Amino acid sequence: MTEFFSALALAIVIEGLVYAAFPEQMKKMLAQLLATPASTIRAVALACAAAGLVLLWFLRG
Repeated sequence: MTEFFSALALAIVIEGLVYAAFPEQMKKMLAQLLATPASTIRAVALACAAAGLVLLWFLRG
């Protein structure tokens, strides 16, 4: 469980750094995201989750 929370904390740190480094670009990206159909967002999110699981499987395998 410690590894899970460590990974979650790392993801939050990385996201915070991206927003701190590129605030205007992130605002533009979020505006584009609002205009994107939910089905496209869902497909991309599932593809990212699958890629993450494959990467985790290779790293932890």
